[in-house]
Amino acid sequence: MPLPSTRAILLASALISLGTAGLVWQAPRVGAEEIAQAPATIAVGGGFVRRVVVEGNERIEEATVRSYMLIQQGDRFDAERVDRSLKALFSTGLFADVAMRRSGDDLVVRVTENPIINRIAFEGNRALGDEVLRPEVQLRARSVYTRPAVQADTQRLLEIYARRGRFGAQIEPKIIRLAQNRVDLVFEIREGDATGVRRINFVGNRYYSDGRLREVVQTKESRWYRFFSSDDSYDPDRLTFDRELLRRQYLRAGFADFRVASAVAELTEDRRAFFITYTIEEGDRYRVGSVNIDSRLRGLEGDSLRRNLTIDEGDWYNANEIENSVQALTQAVGNAGFAFVDVQPRVVRNRETKTIDITFEVGEGPRVFVERIDIVGNVRTQDRVIRREFRLAEGDAFNAARVRRARQRLIDLQYFNRVTVNTQQGAAPDRTVLQVEVDERATGEFSIGAGFSTDAGALVELGLRERNLVGTGIDFRLATVIAQRRGQLDFSITDPQFLDLPIALGLDIFYIQRNLERFSSFSDKRAGFAVRIGYDISEYLRQVWSYTLAEREVTNVPAEASLFVKEQEGRTLLSQIGTSIVYDRRDSRVDPRDGYVVRLGLDVAGLGGDVRYIRYRADAAYYIPLTQLMGHEEWGLAFLGSAGYLDNLSRRERIVDRFFLGGDSLRGFQSGGVGPRDVATGDSLGGRLLWTASTELRFPLGLPQELGLSGRAFVDIGSLSQVSATGPNVADEGTPRVGAGFGFTWRAPIGVINIDFGQALVKKSYDRTQIVRIGFGTRF
Repeated sequence: MPLPSTRAILLASALISLGTAGLVWQAPRVGAEEIAQAPATIAVGGGFVRRVVVEGNERIEEATVRSYMLIQQGDRFDAERVDRSLKALFSTGLFADVAMRRSGDDLVVRVTENPIINRIAFEGNRALGDEVLRPEVQLRARSVYTRPAVQADTQRLLEIYARRGRFGAQIEPKIIRLAQNRVDLVFEIREGDATGVRRINFVGNRYYSDGRLREVVQTKESRWYRFFSSDDSYDPDRLTFDRELLRRQYLRAGFADFRVASAVAELTEDRRAFFITYTIEEGDRYRVGSVNIDSRLRGLEGDSLRRNLTIDEGDWYNANEIENSVQALTQAVGNAGFAFVDVQPRVVRNRETKTIDITFEVGEGPRVFVERIDIVGNVRTQDRVIRREFRLAEGDAFNAARVRRARQRLIDLQYFNRVTVNTQQGAAPDRTVLQVEVDERATGEFSIGAGFSTDAGALVELGLRERNLVGTGIDFRLATVIAQRRGQLDFSITDPQFLDLPIALGLDIFYIQRNLERFSSFSDKRAGFAVRIGYDISEYLRQVWSYTLAEREVTNVPAEASLFVKEQEGRTLLSQIGTSIVYDRRDSRVDPRDGYVVRLGLDVAGLGGDVRYIRYRADAAYYIPLTQLMGHEEWGLAFLGSAGYLDNLSRRERIVDRFFLGGDSLRGFQSGGVGPRDVATGDSLGGRLLWTASTELRFPLGLPQELGLSGRAFVDIGSLSQVSATGPNVADEGTPRVGAGFGFTWRAPIGVINIDFGQALVKKSYDRTQIVRIGFGTRF
């Protein structure tokens, strides 16, 4: 008979004891993993199992326990099958302990059930609330308590804290035993301080300074003024994103060979901060060599598409502009009647001349149609609100440019934190499914504002707004402003797709009271309503019609006021139809940096009421980014212009219908400080002919971007003339006035503060000037 191995002897001593009571298998101190690694191989005498007796079970039925076992009533006693049954019971996670013994011909199975979790609680967590931690825990109330599951949840919670920059967090799970074998599971948390970023270093950079690159990456160094941001806490996922931001920055500047060799984060000995070091390889800087368009579409020459390119020979290579050119070419070819277009840029790098030749190959793309559009993630917003932003319908030819445009339109709605549009294979090779995934954001706001304006003085504002009323896309607003020289109450509601038609319908009800005695010795009140209808003529061209009915009153005219102001005192009823056409090609409506916009407006009053005139208005703005030239996206030029003319059709011309110039429209001068004036009283009379032109240079101040501080230098030119009032004391000269200066904008967490310092360079003796102009607002 061969001798048993040492492993078998150890197993036998741990699992088998032979006595008067019979043969016993138990695992009071042996883990399930050890049992799995050492199966029993010792024969257990003869005989058959007469019955299987289960002891110690409280919640779990005997039949359930037997169902997990491999040895059953009537089977021969076999050590291997008993061992496998033991491991099977442990693997269920239902039992804290399992023991088996033979009593005569009976197999007795004694179990100790794991307790049931009554509830799960967190203590000591302040930085991360229960709503953040609870979804990360796999255990739930009424589930079975097991140590491995608790250890796994503890490790998962530590990872959550680490991702939030708290590497010193400590978590200790504790249980509170209750009746009926139930427990409360409590995670006691010591969060510790956030692990900040003490220093960000760059190695290998020559073109950009360390300070400039620190502005590019999202991770920031810990500073006292970053208490509103978490960007100065270490996050490994953000580190990966920062590598991509660095790559994009250098590719925009012409460094086509750029790469981030490594990004290393080192934790200090006290575990309170990180040192982050990026090792980069800039490579050479390339200019654009030849730029060609190779059209493979019949009847479409490449030269006819060249005007759509946003990049030209001699420019610094810019990966973003290549992508912009691809989109512009795709749209232009689509507009020419080609439904399936594929534009591929081919680049040839010339390392000797440091140039990159670019050829845009325009060919016929695969004939793919949109099978359907699936929308996920919208709990509140209705599907139709999202679908109507697409210029593609199910069954249309797939167009990547239109898909990108639809995504941008959805982002501009400001209903969502994130919008993702993915393509998936449809039911056939020539079918595709567009999956739109959105992450909704809160669209309602209650605002309480306090601030100061040079024109209105100290002010308080209360507002209630819902931009996506019950998920329909309807914009509702109710606001009031109480200021030293202004009072206003507004109600506005707009349905951007009235009756599911591509028509926006809006209603405004207003009451406005202004004290204009500082520059024209009168106050005015107006109350009424306006109805608006707007529609898109094309993707970038929009027209709006409106009808306004308002009662205006000129009041509080002092005895020493100008005779031409006194004759305006009283009430008038305005009945006006207006229209405006806007062509908008800006990159952003909120903070434009590139592109242009043109507005043309016409107002006709006289269809009822007692005021008759035709008022023309034109405005334009053109924005030029100077990113490539100056190496910073905050650099830019803005050219703005406006013109207006009031054609009075009645005998009496109303001062409240005229144009006024100054303040924001002509810096260096007060509001109403330029134009026709009664020089004897100093009252501004307004004018019928207006034009302005402004040039503004926007630039960074060299401060961290998250401070929200930026600067600007400006030159404003304008003129206001042609008033019906005549007399020896009326000055009405249409000569241009010029103002110049500089200003600052602070996009602070508490609001936006604008400060302009302007100097009137060209003026008349009777003009009213203003050196400092302040605008301050806050919402909390």
